[in-house]
Amino acid sequence: MPRNILLFMTDQQRTDYVGYAADSCVSTPNIDWIAQHAHFTCCNTTNPICSPARTSLITGRYPRQIGTLTMAGDLFPQIPTFMQALQGAGYKTYGIGKFHYNQTYPWSTPRGCGMDPVAGEPDEKSYGYDFIWETAGKQQVVSNYCFYGDYLAKKGMLEQVRDFFSQSGGKNGDVANHNYDKAQAWPFDEEDYIDVVTGRVAREQLRAHPAGLPFYMMVSFCGPHKPYDAPQRYLDMFPLEREDDFILPEGQIISDEDKESLYRQRRSAKAMIRLIDDQIGETLDVLRERGMLDDTLIVFTSDHGDMLGDHFMIQKGVPWKQSVGIPLAVRLPGAAPVGENTAPVEISDIAATVLDYAGLDAQRVLSRSWPAYNDIIPSRSLLPVLRGEQERVRDFCFSESDFTEERIDGVSITSTPYWRGADGCRSNAWQTIITENSKYIKYLGYKLDEMPYEEFYDLKRDPQERENRIADETYREQIEQARRRLSYMVDHYPPAQKTWTTACAANRQTAKD
Repeated sequence: MPRNILLFMTDQQRTDYVGYAADSCVSTPNIDWIAQHAHFTCCNTTNPICSPARTSLITGRYPRQIGTLTMAGDLFPQIPTFMQALQGAGYKTYGIGKFHYNQTYPWSTPRGCGMDPVAGEPDEKSYGYDFIWETAGKQQVVSNYCFYGDYLAKKGMLEQVRDFFSQSGGKNGDVANHNYDKAQAWPFDEEDYIDVVTGRVAREQLRAHPAGLPFYMMVSFCGPHKPYDAPQRYLDMFPLEREDDFILPEGQIISDEDKESLYRQRRSAKAMIRLIDDQIGETLDVLRERGMLDDTLIVFTSDHGDMLGDHFMIQKGVPWKQSVGIPLAVRLPGAAPVGENTAPVEISDIAATVLDYAGLDAQRVLSRSWPAYNDIIPSRSLLPVLRGEQERVRDFCFSESDFTEERIDGVSITSTPYWRGADGCRSNAWQTIITENSKYIKYLGYKLDEMPYEEFYDLKRDPQERENRIADETYREQIEQARRRLSYMVDHYPPAQKTWTTACAANRQTAKD
């Protein structure tokens, strides 16, 4: 029997924005159906930025190992991906929706002058896809001529949609306040909405897929990433809540104007997720119609979360749970349900899990030597947990980000960034160790001679990460253990060679020229 693999992925979805979450604020019946077999409440991204997280997922490596720590880090074609390994094992592979493995052009690129995934189809396929239909992200449709842009052009809608995305805050730029995203309802036919088209393309390919041939398919939706542009029908499913439910540092107050904007963004994010859930349900129906459901491993996850006003921040790129934590639900056919699992897992573990299900060894197929990176694969298969054979595959998660030389994504709500560090000095370069019960954060200085600033949170007593316990002697042993773990991770998984950094810089300069 074919051992098919279907990966559903969203962009910028927090852990509490799924129906099965204990503190859920949205209904997701189809995602919940997947989660009935297994869902992981302590799943974390290896880097809370789109490109690094996605490259980590398909390579099974940490972004630091492959030179993709920032949005400008391109995934070099020499790096093995699990899709390439699946191709070698006889799978037909499909990539549908947002990829975001390359970012070699400035955010300010004029309309129509950015990377063109349609023209670059051979390069995108080289990552291990037999079929691709790439959206490039909603905000990038403004500058790019992606497959979704091609769809819009054929319908005579491209310029109208580009204008709408630009007006709605869909084009990234130098943004320092919450009003950049107006949370406007999608003004066109629902059938032309980017995630509806993505789901429809996926179903077309599933219906046409040859019977008996194993497949891997990634269906990567653009929502609930900004712009917050849910169709009105889905907005009507959620009231505009105006309750004071933001997680804020002591003494911090959000203005009524800020709250109103954030409530509208939250409402639209919920509506976008519900739309995606419907698309997932329709796609699962195709599997049922074709008799493939019981032969398919189904995975649902996201690349990172969204602060949405919590800790006085928006977007991502920061070490808080709302940014680093991601949903992960898995249905393993033929296995008894295991339900909720609270042990730490990472987005990188999806690679080894997928390969293990296909009968391939991740350490062997992903460890192809190349001088610019080390050959240690941190990805760990979750199949033993999914089969009920063991409760965990790792004791802690590692995540990091470094935006000291790039634009800051996890921006403050106001034009003056709110830093939690000593004397108002906190860098946007950090590393963290996360367990189910604690979180240790080390902020790195902008300069080498600056002392790092540390934080430690007891997640059992303080799940919202409000009370920094770094100076509390009660936690001394746990803090020292976290420091040792971080030191091990940094030493054991060294960064890509500087030649990569040089190459990325050259690519960005070429794009600017």
